[in-house]
Amino acid sequence: MAAAMQGDFALAHNDLPAAARAYARAAQASRNPELAERALDLAIAVRDAPLAQQALARWQALGAPALGVRQARASLALAVGARAAAMTAFTQLTQQGEPGWKAALRALASARDADLAGAVLEHIAKPQRLPAHAGALWLACSQMGAQLGRRHYARTLAAAAVRHGGSAAAYLWQAQLQQADGDRAGADASLQAGLGRHPRDIPLRLVRAAHLADGGASVAALRLLDTGPQNHDTYALRAAIAARARQQPALRTLYAELARLPAAQRNREAYLLGQLAEWLRQPRAALRWYAAVPANAEHGFAADIRRAVLLDQIGQTAPARALADELAEESFEDPRHYRQASVLQAELAQRARDYPRAIAAYNRALLFDPDAWDLVYARGVAAAEAGQTDAALRDFHRVLTAQPDNVDAMNALGFTLADADRDLPEAKTLLARALAARPDDAAINDSWGWLQYRLGDYAAAVTVLRKAWRLRASAEIGAHLAHALLASGARAQARQILDAAWRIDPHSRSVQALRGQIGS
Repeated sequence: MAAAMQGDFALAHNDLPAAARAYARAAQASRNPELAERALDLAIAVRDAPLAQQALARWQALGAPALGVRQARASLALAVGARAAAMTAFTQLTQQGEPGWKAALRALASARDADLAGAVLEHIAKPQRLPAHAGALWLACSQMGAQLGRRHYARTLAAAAVRHGGSAAAYLWQAQLQQADGDRAGADASLQAGLGRHPRDIPLRLVRAAHLADGGASVAALRLLDTGPQNHDTYALRAAIAARARQQPALRTLYAELARLPAAQRNREAYLLGQLAEWLRQPRAALRWYAAVPANAEHGFAADIRRAVLLDQIGQTAPARALADELAEESFEDPRHYRQASVLQAELAQRARDYPRAIAAYNRALLFDPDAWDLVYARGVAAAEAGQTDAALRDFHRVLTAQPDNVDAMNALGFTLADADRDLPEAKTLLARALAARPDDAAINDSWGWLQYRLGDYAAAVTVLRKAWRLRASAEIGAHLAHALLASGARAQARQILDAAWRIDPHSRSVQALRGQIGS
């Protein structure tokens, strides 16, 4: 017991040689075969051949199983780099039938010397030596070859597995190897051949459909998935392909199909049904489906996040924010979920123009990751909206210091400076870079136009802001354009644009302020 405790203490301090010696002493003093096996494993791990032989002898004396002894000898030969001994030991191991092959593959998988392990694998697992009808073993050896860096061997054995039996798994593995090697045409041919023999196999259909969709053939991919057996994976891929390709009829068909499932199965697909309802612009139906997702399910938390977003979208802002607060409180011990809930709190508060609460929520989200630059940027936007110009500038400067090519941060910092009429030369440098990077971005054109307004070049401001307005007619851009038109003497046009901006968002502070100024 004392020696075993010494071994555990050495392991706790990552001293494997000392642990191996201590366990070897413990094994000699004990009649426990598990202790001897443990001593053997540690001796092999530190490549101490004499100690391993001693532990192996003790384990045998205490009744070690024959297969375990053969695997230990094979592992030891690998560990000490004894090539010839390893070839012999692994050959003898595989002569024990299926259990021996499994033991051999386990030993090869844990080998430190991948080159020697690969050579042993190719020696013992030639196609002519493998059992003719053990298709799963052929695949396992091919996969082990790929793991050990023996790509040619892996491909050769995969092709042989296709010829000798041609299971769906063999075709799929061959296609995966071809795809990994950049042979897309070969992978497609393998998948098609596999489906020719196994047309109802779900994994083959999934991979072939993904290949078709990636190649732009979404209709063919959906046709392949629509027929044959269905499970959660086929439903999910059908939804993803149809949504990405904007195939509304396919989304409607899938939604109706899932809604007709038996109750138990339909409830298991509640989260996907909620997503489909959202894509089909049925927010109230989506809310019902998301509410049916159990809190402890894989997508339970995500479903609650979506519920809060949808409640806000349909005008139920107070329940949305209450749900977000509840999620944040319940997820405090899970940093990933807590961040999501805090960001949701911030976004809902920002939509409600409750900027102090938005900033506080971003502060909480940043507790677990102070250098999450997307959150620092979002907090800066909220601070700018709240009129906390100095705080906003600090956040935007921090983001740009960490990410000098962040175009959004360039634009935000440049606009905030221009809007505050501060350091306009720096604003000009920043916005010129942003505009060069994204010349047709509505927000950047708006910032550049507003800078021209601040610089007193009203004609240039009108030209640029008209472009921004064409790119995206928002209340904020409309208010800026109306300002520039008014300053250039086009009062009637300014009033017309301002009225349009007011119809887009009558609560916009920029629009309201200018309407009061010109008497609209």
